[in-house]
Amino acid sequence: MNNELALQISEQRDDLCEWMIARFRELMEADRIDDAICLADEWFEWADPENYINEQTLFYNEDELLALYLSLPEAD
Repeated sequence: MNNELALQISEQRDDLCEWMIARFRELMEADRIDDAICLADEWFEWADPENYINEQTLFYNEDELLALYLSLPEAD
């Protein structure tokens, strides 16, 4: 992976984390505590500042994935 791609993925992950935190706050302000807790539970590994660096982030190129799928032989 080149540095430009690594930076792009890092920025995407940062954007996702910022969205999650903003959404959590919106849900809390709307008194939707259960929804906020469910969201936080799902995203905990990404939001925890002590452990987020250990959480793997897997991204894929949709076009490459489709090409791979189409190249596979059909099962009988």
